[in-house]
Amino acid sequence: MTEKKKREHFVFTLLVEVGRKEGDGLPQDATGGALMVYASGVDEAEAVRETVAILKQAELAPLDVTGYGTLAERLEEGHDIAQDERDLMQRALDENSVVVAQMTPFYENAPKGAH
Repeated sequence: MTEKKKREHFVFTLLVEVGRKEGDGLPQDATGGALMVYASGVDEAEAVRETVAILKQAELAPLDVTGYGTLAERLEEGHDIAQDERDLMQRALDENSVVVAQMTPFYENAPKGAH
């Protein structure tokens, strides 16, 4: 039996937009939300697939995923990345997991009527 060589994993920064779904945990009056996620994978496509699968298991409704690359790619682009953010990235790598760093609910901006 040959031992399968473990491929190197990287952590990708992803922004995931979610819609509404029963049991999603978003505030009742929210129309959706955005999650900043750090996801481990051998490539960005794998990180996105794993993230979408986990969010669906968590009763969320992923609509769109935007990738911002690895830590090295982000630093190369001049992003200023705080230590707490780096710590969450390292946790995602150590645990080969998806870490939700921030969740921001969206609210519909109702037009203001004339008074």
